[in-house]
Amino acid sequence: MEQISPVAAARGSQKSTASGASAESSGSVTKRLSQELMNLMMTSPPGISAFPKSDANLFEWAGTIEGAAGTIYSGLTFKISITFPPNYPYVAPTIKFDSPCFHPNVDIVGGAICLDILQDKWSAVYSVQTILLSLQSLLGEPNNASPLNPDAASLWNKPDEYKVQLMKHYRPISDEGSA
Repeated sequence: MEQISPVAAARGSQKSTASGASAESSGSVTKRLSQELMNLMMTSPPGISAFPKSDANLFEWAGTIEGAAGTIYSGLTFKISITFPPNYPYVAPTIKFDSPCFHPNVDIVGGAICLDILQDKWSAVYSVQTILLSLQSLLGEPNNASPLNPDAASLWNKPDEYKVQLMKHYRPISDEGSA
C-alpha cells in the first residue's frame, strides 16, 4: 500500500476544496443569471431586452436598447453584447454596443461604454435589468464631463447637428445577416 505524506494529502484536499468551491461559485452564478433572465422575460420594461446568445452558454448575452421617447434616440434600436465574468455579480459584466452608436459616452469604433455603474460604482445588487435601464437612460442623458466620444459631446447641445451625425452612424437592426 502506497503511503501518502501529510503534505501531499493536504495539497490534495486543498485542490478538491478549491475545485469544489469553483464549481459551487459557478453554479451560484448560473443560478443568478437564470433568475435574472426569468425576471427580464416576465417583467422587462418596454425598450430593453437581453437573452443568452446560445443555450449552451449563460455567460454571453445579446441585447437591445431602444432610445426612450422624448430623446434624440427615440425610435432607434441598438444591439449590445454582455459578457458575464465567472465571479458575477461581484464583478460587473462587460457590455459594449455592437451597433454603431454616436454618443458622448460610447466609443463609436469599439462600442465601449463609459458608465460609472459598469466601472467604479458597480454593486452586486445591480441586475441585467437595472444595467439595461441605466444604458437606456444614458442615451438621453449623457455624462459630457467624461466623454469617450469628444465629437459627440461637443455637439450634444446642438440637437439638429447632433441628429445629423447620429443618423450618419446609425444602422437599423436587421434580423438577417447579423449574429
